[in-house]
Amino acid sequence: MRVPQLEDLPDPRGKRVLLRADFNVPITNGHIDDDLRIRAALPTITWLQERGARVTACSHLGRPKGTPNPKYSMEPVRARLAELAPGVELLENLRFHAGEEANDPAFVDTLCEGMDLYVDDAFGAAHRAHASVVGPPARLPSAAGRLLAKEVEVLGGLLHEPKRPFVTVLGGSKVSDKLGVIQALLEKCDALVIGGGMCFTFLKALGHEVGDSLLEGDQVETCRKLLDTGKRILLPSDVVALAPGGEIGNPAAGGDVRQFGRSIPAGWKGLDIGPGTAAEFGDEINEARTVFWNGPMGVFEDPRFAAGTHAVAQAVAECRGFTVVGGGDSAAALAKFGLDDRVDHVSTGGGASLELIEQGDLPGLAALRGASNAR
Repeated sequence: MRVPQLEDLPDPRGKRVLLRADFNVPITNGHIDDDLRIRAALPTITWLQERGARVTACSHLGRPKGTPNPKYSMEPVRARLAELAPGVELLENLRFHAGEEANDPAFVDTLCEGMDLYVDDAFGAAHRAHASVVGPPARLPSAAGRLLAKEVEVLGGLLHEPKRPFVTVLGGSKVSDKLGVIQALLEKCDALVIGGGMCFTFLKALGHEVGDSLLEGDQVETCRKLLDTGKRILLPSDVVALAPGGEIGNPAAGGDVRQFGRSIPAGWKGLDIGPGTAAEFGDEINEARTVFWNGPMGVFEDPRFAAGTHAVAQAVAECRGFTVVGGGDSAAALAKFGLDDRVDHVSTGGGASLELIEQGDLPGLAALRGASNAR
């Protein structure tokens, strides 16, 4: 899975470098809420500038669907980048051009015009075969930036040489969204821990009633077959559910919240793992030497259903093994609970990390390996 590193580039002194970054930051009323993704690119920018390169960065922001939209202007990012890394030019939102997502060769030519080198430091976009991701390595000497290289190193280690026992914790809404990842991880990990909305389809496959909980009826038989593989799959032994008439995210609307076993009465909606399950999952995580976590255990944005995700986040933070969190909602939960600095690696790409685990490669990585300077 090796990709060319910054050191594999020709001497960057006096060269113009196109840097594909991931500056898709949250912005409210023109103000950046969290500049972490901008700061994450600074090691790569610093390396290039210290060696005399002139850096032009590019990124997408939001989903403007191929046309300019002031809501998704890069201006707030440009202002912050100028403070953090003076001298770096920033192009306008890549997705203002239909050619970005279409991987239009003409748009690739436009991006590469006048450039001497290309660096990809946007792991969060590496699973997209977009123009700015897969196009430049075919035209310019190219390398992975520090952030992208670290992601490849860490996630590649999970795939090929994890210390054991290797425990994976998966949450989120749908089995169908993560079926490929589940199948891939079952071949590699020693225990698969499943929570979140997807657990109810598995519980249904065991014959339990799940009330009005999230259920993918067309995936029940698939879950049954996965459970019959003999692989170690841990499911909740108790759940926290909301009574009929209650509103998710609105405690003031009323509605009882109760703990049940694996079967949930009609009309009730399971929205978190229960305290018994949280303890069981925590014990499993604590014994691991490698942990990969992706997906919350419940609707943690609602304080009534945050305890399960908090308990798992705490267990991952306290685990003495090597801990990796796969970005997305899991990373958001870690930050919410103030635990993001207590894991070994928090991925910058939720979807990209899952696709890398499932497929074993990504379009952006394959493109870098095809560059003229790749060894």
